[in-house]
Amino acid sequence: MIITRTPFRISFFGGGTDFPAWYNHNGGSVLSTTIDKYCYINCRYLPPFFSYKHRIVYSKYEHVNGIDEIIHPAVREAFRFMNVTRGIELHHDGDLPARSGLGSSSAFTVGLLQSLYGLNGKICSKKRLSLEAIHVEQNMIKESVGSQDQVAVAFGGFNKITFQGDQRIEVTPMTIGKERLDFLQDHLMMFFTGTTRFATDIEKEKISNLPQKSDILKGLSNLTESAIDVLNGDGDLLDFGRLLHEGWTLKKSLSDQVSNPFIDDIYETAIKNGAIGGKLLGAGAGGFILFFVENGDKKRLRAALSHLLHVPFRFENLGSQVIYYRETGV
Repeated sequence: MIITRTPFRISFFGGGTDFPAWYNHNGGSVLSTTIDKYCYINCRYLPPFFSYKHRIVYSKYEHVNGIDEIIHPAVREAFRFMNVTRGIELHHDGDLPARSGLGSSSAFTVGLLQSLYGLNGKICSKKRLSLEAIHVEQNMIKESVGSQDQVAVAFGGFNKITFQGDQRIEVTPMTIGKERLDFLQDHLMMFFTGTTRFATDIEKEKISNLPQKSDILKGLSNLTESAIDVLNGDGDLLDFGRLLHEGWTLKKSLSDQVSNPFIDDIYETAIKNGAIGGKLLGAGAGGFILFFVENGDKKRLRAALSHLLHVPFRFENLGSQVIYYRETGV
């Protein structure tokens, strides 16, 4: 039996520049961090005593005899990619809901591949894990998704991720002093909007509009560099929040599906109650929303958004890990 733990992520800047259709020609970069909320995959070889070969448990139960019968697309294609021949029992648990803008789908794919390698007695590098998760999601499942989530959750930590073409992906950790890092974490607040959505539906429209949105994407990429300058300098870290506001304004220009009146009302309420800036996490339309707030205004903001669930978090830097392994066999 093997259990993997893969973190969810918060993407601050550069989302949209991680689509292959964009970065294969223009390059791209994002600034993101993983957080202490996780996807857990519990996996073992299933003893041959049952009427089915594979047992898959997530929000649904699947008992199947063949890979082609599996409904869950990531499980089906990961099994196919790894040439699974023995029966497998798989359980998924997550600290936060799926389809909520924190890279949960990619955390699942990365954690699953990590588990399958572990069952085979193999250790997979973080880079290989992320590239193979990208392949499974983009080429096998054929989802309209970017490439940042798979890299972020596999590596873990607060990183600049640069995309220069197929498999040319670089991860540069942000070396920030503890005092500035704590300041940044202490000024971030995350709320759950209460709604989830399928990111691929929104991303399809973004991808189709990339040629018309090149100026916006270049602006988003420039914000990544500006935010890194703020973090690495010794100036006012409140500028990080102001850049988040600028980035959110640009992101909404990518597609009219990114926001909606409900999200706009949440954002405007936050700005009126102490938030310097913020953004909806992930593709848009729902999920989690992040704000940069001065400490003295955090109680006021919580009261103003009391109809939403506040979710405290801290940064993490370990990435996808095997946290339990026990050899079993029948």
